This record gives sequence, structure tokens and C-alpha cells, in this order.
Amino acid sequence: MLNPIKLAKNNFLSSSDISKEELIHILELAGEFKNKKLSIHCKNKVLGLIFDKSSTRTRVSFQVAMSRLGGTAIDLNPNTSQIGRGEPIKDTARVLSRYCDALAIRTFNQSDLEDYAKWATKPVINALTDLEHPCQALADFLTIKEEFGGFDNIVITFIGDGNNVANSLILCCALLGVEIRIACPKGYEPNPLVIKKAQEISKNKNFLEVTNDPQSAVLGANVLYTDVWSSMGEENKQEEKDKDFNGFSINKSLVGKAKNDSIVLHCLPAYRSKEITDEIIESEKSRVFNQAENRLHAQQALLACLFA
Repeated sequence: MLNPIKLAKNNFLSSSDISKEELIHILELAGEFKNKKLSIHCKNKVLGLIFDKSSTRTRVSFQVAMSRLGGTAIDLNPNTSQIGRGEPIKDTARVLSRYCDALAIRTFNQSDLEDYAKWATKPVINALTDLEHPCQALADFLTIKEEFGGFDNIVITFIGDGNNVANSLILCCALLGVEIRIACPKGYEPNPLVIKKAQEISKNKNFLEVTNDPQSAVLGANVLYTDVWSSMGEENKQEEKDKDFNGFSINKSLVGKAKNDSIVLHCLPAYRSKEITDEIIESEKSRVFNQAENRLHAQQALLACLFA
């Protein structure tokens, strides 16, 4: 039976916080949890959820993951706590560290997340920031592993905004040696500091291609991936971005240019008929709902390792 190993770093703020070996271990552990071959009990462990952004999958999957581990999750809603009143992060983090065994933070600025990690004495997890979405990436690669059995010769094409999801995918691909192509309109490329970090991690300097041509980017791809064009907090840019992203929708024509056994991923929620068509999200190539389920199993594995 596979047992969780303690991660080298106490926090999970970025996909780059774990090694290749740790990433593979988390994915293997997640598969064991999913197939009910493993039962780990973290009795009396408490996870605090601090969510400045709305959430369905992240919130529910963390709560259920803690329940399955025999622990508890507490929703620390900023609107009903002193966090929303403006209590300094350094005060909140130190107090919550005395109540909780880990904190999952979903917020806007990566710097706020890093402040929590600086002052907290318990593990801090990035449950999404504007810079990264590392927990989502764990579920993504679990889904890819289930489909293809591993990551050898896999090509991932991400079509859309070079956002937090794209950033975490790039870092995980660097760790695993997976080829990734980012197809986005000019001006919407991934964070250059993330690209630099990924290139430092990767042994293959040609693992990443950033292009403005989605048609060429999907040729020979095993995985087509997209996300909403306007993230939370960008509502005022939606009309402008919808125009800029014209031609960057995953549709039947685009999917037809990928490999015959290709699959389609979307981290949800989706704006059907914008970044992806309803026909594709409901097609036999879609693994969107497997991917959503895998948030639970991947996060259960991550928590088990942080509590190990």
C-alpha cells in the first residue's frame, strides 16, 4: 500500500514548490484514493478555507477531501469574519495557525498568499491566485495520466488567456518533461517570470512554445485545454477580451486537427459558445467532468502529504 510522504516544503503556493518525484507521488496517491485502495485518517485535523473569490469546485472538493480524511474544514468567509474588516494578514495568519492545521487561501494577489505563508506556522495552500492555480494542475495531470497511462510523448495545447491556469500547467510540464504549447492572442502571453522559472526547471529547453496561431498549435496535440477568457475580477474587460479572443475557441474544426485519440479539458466554469462550444464539452473527447472530480482526489492526496 502506498503511504503519503512528507513534502520537502511546508507550503504549496506554486506548482514549482514540489519536485518531479513529489508530483508523481501525489498523483499516484490520488489514484489510490480514487480507486478506494487507500484510507488515510487525519483525525482531528482542521483545514481553514479563506476565500476572497467565489468558488464551487475548489471549496467543495477541499471540504469533502477533509471529510474523507476524517478531518474538518472551516469556511472562514471574509464577509463574516474580521478578515473582511481589514485585519492585517500577519495577525490573522498567526491566530489561525493556533486553531487550524492548514490554510487554503483563494485570493487575488500572490503576494497576499505569500504573506500568509510568511506568518503562518502551519501549511498554506494556494487555492487560486491571479498568478497560479496549482491545485487545478494536479487534477489536470491526474486526468491525463488516467487517459494515457503516463506522460511520455504527450503534447498539451492550451488555447486562450495565458492566465493562472496556464502558468501552473507550464510549471508542471517543466517538472514532468511534457511538451506544452500556449496559443493566445498577442498581449495575452503567460507571465514571463513563470516562463523563466519553468525554463530553469526543465531539462528540455524546447518544452514550451508560445504562439498566436491556435490552428498550428493543435497539430499533433494529445490534450486540448481551455479556460474562460475573462477571469474573476476582469468583468470590466470582458467585452474587449471577447473581441480579442475571436478565433481562439475550441470547436469541432480545431479538435479535428489534433490527434485522433486527443482529449479536451476545461477547468470550469465554462462559457459555452465562447472559449469552447457546447458540442465539444459534451462530446466523447471531453474529460471535463472527470477532471472536475479529480480535484477531490488530488487535493486529498496533497493534504495527506502535508499532514504526513
